[in-house]
Amino acid sequence: MSWTRTAWIAMTLVWAGLAQAAEPATSATSQAQAALKAKLPFEDRQDYDFADHGYLGTLSDPLIRRADGAIAWDLKAYDFLQGPAPDTVNPSLWHHAGLLAKNGLFQVSDHIWQVRGFDVSNVTFIRGKTGWIVIDPLTTAETAKAAFALVTDKLGARPIVAVIYTHSHSDHFGGVRGIVSQADVDAGKIKIIAPEGFLKEAVSENVIAGPAMNRRAQFQFGYKLTPGPTGQVSSGIGQGIAKGTITLIAPTLSIDHTGQALHIDGVNMLFQMTPGTEAPAEMNLYFPDWRVLCMAENANVSMHNVLTPRGALVRDAKAWADDLTRSIDLFASRTDIMFTSHGWPRFGQGAIKAFLTDHRDAYKYLHDQSVRMMNSGMVGSEIADQIALPEVLAKDWFNRGYYGTMSFNSRAVYQRYMAGTTPIRSIWRCSPRQKKAAAMLKRWAGPIRFWVWRNQPSIRETMPGPRPC
Repeated sequence: MSWTRTAWIAMTLVWAGLAQAAEPATSATSQAQAALKAKLPFEDRQDYDFADHGYLGTLSDPLIRRADGAIAWDLKAYDFLQGPAPDTVNPSLWHHAGLLAKNGLFQVSDHIWQVRGFDVSNVTFIRGKTGWIVIDPLTTAETAKAAFALVTDKLGARPIVAVIYTHSHSDHFGGVRGIVSQADVDAGKIKIIAPEGFLKEAVSENVIAGPAMNRRAQFQFGYKLTPGPTGQVSSGIGQGIAKGTITLIAPTLSIDHTGQALHIDGVNMLFQMTPGTEAPAEMNLYFPDWRVLCMAENANVSMHNVLTPRGALVRDAKAWADDLTRSIDLFASRTDIMFTSHGWPRFGQGAIKAFLTDHRDAYKYLHDQSVRMMNSGMVGSEIADQIALPEVLAKDWFNRGYYGTMSFNSRAVYQRYMAGTTPIRSIWRCSPRQKKAAAMLKRWAGPIRFWVWRNQPSIRETMPGPRPC
């Protein structure tokens, strides 16, 4: 048997072992979890109050199905997130995931409701004079349809008069055909509103690079893992991705500048353009008559990704922080309620301003310190190994790394300026992956052969004895 075949058999056996049932936490893991738990600010209960605020109920049938009968979403899949964190789950993540797992219809204000926990994102319903204005209709038609059914059941039947996409990621437009039809849009009955450049960026991400991104997204979101304390726990900004039908209806109206105002079905709205932040085409909304602010996905219940592992254009951490500063200047002093496209709302002018300020400061610190270390001669991996938020920012639950992390994001900042995360001596000539893999296998051929010979009696008879390693 050749060394290459022996190596591949060994690798296959290793991966087969990894695919078996999950094991309990090791003693080292349990000790690390306990040490972290002792440092967490569990006395801060504000997020529990905000996440429970205005709860009106959920669907009686927890299973949301596709047309073929398969399950698109199970509202009870995350019911395991109860009680103390098991040793297999980071206690900070367990706390966070439990808040995200609350599902159903929530009243945000006298005129605004959200359906949360039906997908990775939220869908928001604004009550106008005659119908609903819907913000971000989830990822799939099936979950959006179920959310609208819940709203209708609890609040009564009303038509949809407009749909607003806050940005160009599919979890904020993919469910649109579950709640409105192309025919009604074409007839002028329903407006579809989006930031300028939305369609170009949506196509770029979901069509041009779609296959590659979808493959990587399966790893980022644990798409094929079973929810549970030894499986998939949370995506960090929502529970997980619904397994339904992603759709799209092109916008009929584009928002192209900050300060642009719209009056739809008796509702006044002002917009803030935020391109190049969390998405290449994104915007915030403000409802001046109600003192309510929608921050889209620009301010979240977790530190976000400056470069998402699934793949995307590298985001501009400096622009992100600068636009959050602009949001504070424009809206913070006249906002009493804030909601977002993921997670839960925030209530009270003081709480909202503190949230926006600390979140802004986290991205600003990330950018400035990454650049400082880069200019001092450090490379991406070295910066990632050292950078950390100061305690005054790290103490905030919403600045913790449930979705993005300081380590990964600092490498993204480095990549944005330096076109890579490796030293310059490494970028002139790169070996193909096949050559690198062959070199690695050749290097490890002896140890792998010995491991197979010693541990796999059924294979031992077909191969020569072990060579000295």
